[in-house]
Amino acid sequence: MKVLLTGAAGRIGTTLRDALPELGWPVRCFDREPIEDPAVDSVVGDLASAADLDAALAGVDAVVHLAGMPTEAPWPAIRDANIDGLVNVFEAARRAGVRRIVWASSNHAVGFTPAGYAGGDELPADLAPRPDTLYGVSKAFGEALGRYYVERYGMQVACLRIGTFIDRPRDLRTLSTWLSPADCARLVAACLGAPDLTYAIVWGVSANTRRTWSLAAGCALGYEPRDDAERYAADLEAPAPDPSDGFVGGGFTSPGFGIDEVLARSDRLA
Repeated sequence: MKVLLTGAAGRIGTTLRDALPELGWPVRCFDREPIEDPAVDSVVGDLASAADLDAALAGVDAVVHLAGMPTEAPWPAIRDANIDGLVNVFEAARRAGVRRIVWASSNHAVGFTPAGYAGGDELPADLAPRPDTLYGVSKAFGEALGRYYVERYGMQVACLRIGTFIDRPRDLRTLSTWLSPADCARLVAACLGAPDLTYAIVWGVSANTRRTWSLAAGCALGYEPRDDAERYAADLEAPAPDPSDGFVGGGFTSPGFGIDEVLARSDRLA
């Protein structure tokens, strides 16, 4: 099977374009930015272009969709990339007869959910949406869109509520929410290969000792995480308590991520 990897020049995409072939999943990369490696099968294109997507999907068997706006931003930017762009990908896959899509959702689709605590009841992956930002709203929309394409067109969709994808945890929260690059590749590969996938929402998180998110939905698809953020705990300084730590979305639930604040920051950067 060949996999179309959108957003292949991004942080997660850069990891997966090397790791997925090593796990048995050859990829074709798709991004607005060229991949400067002649050995990589890559297509430069835009999510807004049906022709670009149709060409990229020719001869592939599944899609790993990462492209989009990766954080909070003014609504037009969120809408274009994470709403319209996502619809375009699903439609192009439907036209091409590509049934399986593994898609990067986010913990921010449920960011205002109380975070829980290590040793308590783990939060299931299919929590009802409680988005913490317009970015989170776009991810909740995408999960609903995926369900629609499963029910209407018989597609197979895995939505990954990704935690904190970084090389190593950076603070107390990420000792719980960390998704290591290696485990990210294992999770995506498991979703690509799961024989019984119809529709699933899965936490994108490693096997962290302080994890409060359940691994059950991912394990049901064959995910076997191996990394634990606890190995880095001794290297981190204990931060001052922050009210946002009480929510799944962490800092994205703070006042600084309201619409007016985001617009003000965007205006200063313009």
